[in-house]
Amino acid sequence: MSRNPDDDTAEHAADAAVRFDDVSMRYGRGPEILKDLTFALAPGSFHFVTGASGAGKSSLLKLIYLAAKPSKGLIHLFSQDISRVAVKDQPFVRRRIGVVFQEFRLLEHLNAFDNASLPLRIAGQKPEEYRADVAELLTWVGLKNRMHAMPATLAGGEKQRLAIARAVVGRPDILLADEPTGNVDHEMAMRIFRLFVELNRLGTTILIATHDQDLVARSGRPVLHLAQGRLSLIAPTEATT
Repeated sequence: MSRNPDDDTAEHAADAAVRFDDVSMRYGRGPEILKDLTFALAPGSFHFVTGASGAGKSSLLKLIYLAAKPSKGLIHLFSQDISRVAVKDQPFVRRRIGVVFQEFRLLEHLNAFDNASLPLRIAGQKPEEYRADVAELLTWVGLKNRMHAMPATLAGGEKQRLAIARAVVGRPDILLADEPTGNVDHEMAMRIFRLFVELNRLGTTILIATHDQDLVARSGRPVLHLAQGRLSLIAPTEATT
């Protein structure tokens, strides 16, 4: 894939939040899931990733948040070649990345409030410093009355919204979301999208993997489309939201 000439969506390696150079990926000895991907995402850009089931959307996100390694090529995050980042330093890179997982990955022994505030606790903030902000965020995603509920008692849509709150609470430099609106209704999907837009306005680079073509069409954001392991850029259409 060639780089987007628009400065809002692609930059040189020294400035890119994410850059892939000829990156391929396979699991074990299996076929390549991703093939020769070359692209860059500018700081503060907002893209969707689309493609059929099994096209490699989740694998692409895994490469960015260091949950997988490429079988070929170089990946730069925040202008760093991640192959040269020591294992002991990788957690510091990951802390700059918020991730909304398809399977939620909530901690079952923590209530909703403590799950949502976990990134802030890990960063060393004290409860009195973040209590009001976390409560406001949970209210925004419709969990005002579920803050003290345990994950096992939450419905799928509630778990989805809690996972989103946890991912955005620390205003990460990069936000990766894997099907973030898959378990919510249209109204809540639009509310969540507006939350992402606001985070993007504050400077966060956003990359959302989704099957929700209505959301993509309404957003007016550029799309990275995966097919047969390769990536192509689809220019944005006029937003309708």
